[in-house]
Amino acid sequence: MRPIDERAIRASFLNASRKEASSLTLPPGFDQIDFDRLDYLGWSDPKFPRRAYVIAENGDRTVGILLQRAEQRITRKALCSWCEDVTLPEDVQFFAARKAGAAGRNGDTIGTLICANFRCSVNVRRLPPLAYEGYDRELARDLRMLRLREHVAAFVRELG
Repeated sequence: MRPIDERAIRASFLNASRKEASSLTLPPGFDQIDFDRLDYLGWSDPKFPRRAYVIAENGDRTVGILLQRAEQRITRKALCSWCEDVTLPEDVQFFAARKAGAAGRNGDTIGTLICANFRCSVNVRRLPPLAYEGYDRELARDLRMLRLREHVAAFVRELG
């Protein structure tokens, strides 16, 4: 992911009002983030417990998404729709996002299950277990990173 600054983050949102974007709290340690190891940047807002944000690349532009967190976490038995990690070290959470433009103003939303702490980029970078003799673990990891980016991009496209 390309590095991004606070101003660009606030300007990137597809489905948030100016007030919502201006009131967001950046993730802890924002100035220390290694963007080279991220496929997207996601975090929960400590000021608004049910609010979360995702910043992702969509082609050559950066897009921000305002998410609403469901009340209840789902146990590890559910699969994250983005990283599809079957050995999740954390819970997944249902997040909903208002669609962009007129559809969002009319109340249209989309939702998905995502790792509750937005650690998908870490999950897909772990080497998978050896499935069989000759299994290319590096290639499998690269494909998982590619699929994660594709899933996030598809979610962004669906927002409108």
